[in-house]
Amino acid sequence: MQEQELELQAVIGFKGTVPSGLILHPDQEHLIFPLGCTVVLRNLLQRTQSFLQGHDNQVNCITVSKSGKLLASGQKTFMGFPADVIIWDFEQRRELHRLSLHKVAVTSLSFSHDEQFLASLGGQDDNSLVVWEVESGTAVCGTPAATDTAHCVKFFNNTEFSLVTGGNCHVVVWQFDLPNKKLRPTPCNLGQMKRVTTNVLVDKDDHFVYCGSSTGDLLKVDLKEFLFKELCPKGGPGKAFSMGVGASAMLPDGDIVIGTGSGVIARLAGENLRIKGQCQVLGAVTSIALTEDGTHFFCGTGLSNIYWVDTDTLTAELRTTCHHERINQVAFPAGLSEVFATCSMVDIRVWNAVTRQELLRIQVPNMECYCIAFMRDGKSIVSGWSDGKVRAFLPQSGKLLYAINDAQKNGVTALALSSDCGRIVTGGMEGEVRVWNLGQQTQTMDASLKEHRGRIWCIRMTADDKQAVSASADGSCIIWDLFTKTRKLCLFESTMFKSLAYAPDESQLLTTGSDRKVAYWDTFDGQVIRVLEASDEGELTTLCMAQSGSHYVTGGEERLLKLWDYDKGVAEFLGVGHSGSITCAAISPDQSFIVSTGAEGAILIWTMPPGVVGRCQGQGYS
Repeated sequence: MQEQELELQAVIGFKGTVPSGLILHPDQEHLIFPLGCTVVLRNLLQRTQSFLQGHDNQVNCITVSKSGKLLASGQKTFMGFPADVIIWDFEQRRELHRLSLHKVAVTSLSFSHDEQFLASLGGQDDNSLVVWEVESGTAVCGTPAATDTAHCVKFFNNTEFSLVTGGNCHVVVWQFDLPNKKLRPTPCNLGQMKRVTTNVLVDKDDHFVYCGSSTGDLLKVDLKEFLFKELCPKGGPGKAFSMGVGASAMLPDGDIVIGTGSGVIARLAGENLRIKGQCQVLGAVTSIALTEDGTHFFCGTGLSNIYWVDTDTLTAELRTTCHHERINQVAFPAGLSEVFATCSMVDIRVWNAVTRQELLRIQVPNMECYCIAFMRDGKSIVSGWSDGKVRAFLPQSGKLLYAINDAQKNGVTALALSSDCGRIVTGGMEGEVRVWNLGQQTQTMDASLKEHRGRIWCIRMTADDKQAVSASADGSCIIWDLFTKTRKLCLFESTMFKSLAYAPDESQLLTTGSDRKVAYWDTFDGQVIRVLEASDEGELTTLCMAQSGSHYVTGGEERLLKLWDYDKGVAEFLGVGHSGSITCAAISPDQSFIVSTGAEGAILIWTMPPGVVGRCQGQGYS
């Protein structure tokens, strides 16, 4: 049976580390940026998103043609494999040509001003400069870009037969000889300057090129004489911009806006490169996308923040935020689908599921949050941290409500909350399962159950709070009786269990783990009922059951989200979109959508297929 595709409803994410990855389309309506293997087109006016999917690995560079009709994206792959460039039709949102010539990675792309040619630059293992004919999708000519690694390429603004590349200790101007299919290089004389050029900016008359370097200065090079002219900022190495110049753009009046690795945005006067003004943003500035009139620009940073900046006053307004590190877990409040929370390596964030805006951020410096859950009454967010503490926060203000110190040795890796809000069951890195009683002002340990020998990955409680089941990396799942504080049942399998879920009537238990299988277990005698091959490659990390038990969702290192029919044991729907392994997935309480999170820091929201929603809610299913 062929799986149908799950519809991707929205994405919360932005790969901020891609150089010049944030682009404002010439129609001034769409913001274009890469996210893992996907290119996201966000309509700023209608607040909708569409996606270009065709790459099988991380998108590494992206560019738009002058008219905005064409879009090109390049990817990186593994050593020895070809890395594709895809030319897209922007209007029809479809792939026009797939250009396969570079090895390992494509680092930079540039369209000629008449959109007839596309220049692509390979990564450091490839280091070749290739010019393609856009209409036919064929390579016209190619050449090694330089003796050392090149980082960026740019066509001139007024001719399609000249382009410039910058890299380690070189800036080269190329004359493109179309009749003879040759690229002829002219190295620019930089004198004693030894700089690593990370981005190039050609002025509108093609007279000068401004080269941003990794050491924090801007080089002005004459394109007619191929000669270095001046350096900014003046005053020697001590005055250079901290952590390099990461992005640059030219304003209509000739002034230059640059962004640096330390998060400084500066405006430089066009005639003498003096600093006119500057402001500070969070994260290294990697892209600057000017509006058509040059009065404002979008700024993308390495911490995955997008700012809206006024070019005159240089005041930055935060527009979009998202995780920039691996997300460990996602959780919904009981019975509420409008908000959900995610925890990552650096913080906890609460999101509005409708507007997809961040509502709250909770940070504990230098700590990783492994697990998160909402109390049933909605009065607290309970989380487990790498320092072994359980911390509970107020869901609206984010203030600390209480902390259980030394709850687990080496980190709290899993937790489950009772439905009467009086108990927490935690699991740790060392394999202990502990039960905590919550009083008005106190949190006391009720029991410590030490039978597992490996990390606890998942804990679930029964609806009556009498039993809990823990899944461990040591290859066992144990069902605990929480009143007698003893083991009731043990399930063994030669796998590292990663996730589990009860069927709604709690007569069966589903487990998944590193053996790529989903196993159905009988909770009465601990016998395995059926085993499904759930993944072709890579372990499964997450499992989430629908409310009625008619369907469940799995995801893992295969980067595919699968929606399964419980009785048939068949994956009916498939979700393609993640570029890192899926770390967690959750079905919303109203069963209308699925939220999945990935190791690349993306949150993907999938529409539950219309025919399945009713069954998941329990209509016509018993």
